[in-house]
Amino acid sequence: MKLEDIVKYLAEYDGPEMNIMEVCGSHTAAISKNGIPDMLSGRLHLVSGPGCPVCVTPSSYVDRLIELSMRPDHCVVTFGDLIRVSGSTKSLSVAKGEGARVIMVYSPMDILKLAEEEPETVFVFAAVGFETTTPVYALLMQQLIEREIRNVKLLTALKTMPEVIEHLCREGAPVHGFLAPGHVSVITGASVYRPIAGKYNIPFGVAGFTGPEILAAIYAIVRLRGRGEVRNLYPSVVTEEGNTGAQQLVERFFEPADAAWRGMGEVPGSGRILREEYSAFDAGSRDLTEDRKINQACRCDQVLMGKKKPTDCPLFGKLCTPMTPQGACMVSTEGSCFTWLSSDRKRS
Repeated sequence: MKLEDIVKYLAEYDGPEMNIMEVCGSHTAAISKNGIPDMLSGRLHLVSGPGCPVCVTPSSYVDRLIELSMRPDHCVVTFGDLIRVSGSTKSLSVAKGEGARVIMVYSPMDILKLAEEEPETVFVFAAVGFETTTPVYALLMQQLIEREIRNVKLLTALKTMPEVIEHLCREGAPVHGFLAPGHVSVITGASVYRPIAGKYNIPFGVAGFTGPEILAAIYAIVRLRGRGEVRNLYPSVVTEEGNTGAQQLVERFFEPADAAWRGMGEVPGSGRILREEYSAFDAGSRDLTEDRKINQACRCDQVLMGKKKPTDCPLFGKLCTPMTPQGACMVSTEGSCFTWLSSDRKRS
């Protein structure tokens, strides 16, 4: 179907109202960047789900990182976004100002050089992410073992998409279709969504990240309303079975576990932790389930579940901004609140 026909159909759609949830932070950003909400009929609504790994990391995880960063001869290594996410009382950024040792890097592999240069220091990597980044941590583990580096540990908050998507369906999230995450699907394959689609009679569209690719996936989802089918609109990189090599590497080092999602509680089987035989590399990742808000007025939890838009939060764009984030959704560039505010998005 031609792009102009898809655009016309979506703009003129007059069927039942539909909420379509994207569960990928990159999709959230691309949707706003391309002005897609303004191209849709008023009966079609795009809602953001739990697709930002920093946004769904519970406060107890940040608290543990802060505690480790304050220990003598310890150093926490992390990506930039996470340093500004609040735990139950403060963020890593604040802790650093109080004397904690925290280093920001662009790749987990950067920790290898740090560890070899300072063998007397224990370096703890804040291993946060979804299926896309978990293979990188498996490669890091492989390097640590091969190079016999013993002063690196991982504190993991690794999550998996199918389990949390089913959790949303089970909990009655007001969603009529899912824009499946493109990057995650490269690893998992499109087939991973088929059991959920069939069980809940809800369509999935696996999408790329350009405007036309996203519009094509939305069109497919709208046409499939009420049918439990999966359409792969990103076949150039997403296959049915996914990257089996990456899956096997992850399986070697990690095992499934229950995981806490910020604002949503514990979701069975939605996490990945180091296997028991590699426990010497674990900085205490198990049982990090507590999640407390610093600002009780924050609505991040409801935004992540598609129950509210960022603009429904009383703090949005007022007390809560990228410079003064009150919730994790405003911290990361992939967070829905950050994206809505930075792009001045008004419509869902």
